Amino acid sequence: MSFNKFLAAAVGLLFVCTSCMSYSFTGTSIPSDVDTIYIPFFSDNSQSGLGDLSDRLYNALVNRFVNQSRLSLNNEQENADSWMDGAIQSYRNRPFSVGGDEQANLNEIQIVVRATFQYADSDEPVYSKSFTGTATYDVLDNPVDGEIEAASEALQQIANNAFNDAVSNW
Repeated sequence: MSFNKFLAAAVGLLFVCTSCMSYSFTGTSIPSDVDTIYIPFFSDNSQSGLGDLSDRLYNALVNRFVNQSRLSLNNEQENADSWMDGAIQSYRNRPFSVGGDEQANLNEIQIVVRATFQYADSDEPVYSKSFTGTATYDVLDNPVDGEIEAASEALQQIANNAFNDAVSNW
């Protein structure tokens, strides 16, 4: 068999194998009797100076748990089938990459959130742990908007990880 035929066969086999595989976390492993979730605004203990971190985290969590699964939002923990709770623990903004003039040209935002996820009919939480999100931004381009966008990206990572850990049985 010539190399070209072998390469074509290998690529074809790879295509067939990967096209058959599909996996999605949306709605997976959520018990069938769980239809609602309560998500409060998390307290912000980070002293970040960004006044809307709690709002941004809330929106990211609601988007992930409600808009991308079959769960609906409940405004009262007592009436919800599942709930989250937690706090923004820390916020760091530090140099990540230093240019030739020994000035930072990229900064890294690191946010740590402590979160608990629990089903209402369970005595034990599914998890109670810390999640970390990081993102970088160019301090020379637009430092204020760059920091805000990086913080939003880090919070989105946290929301995705909190959701994935809630619905997967790893």
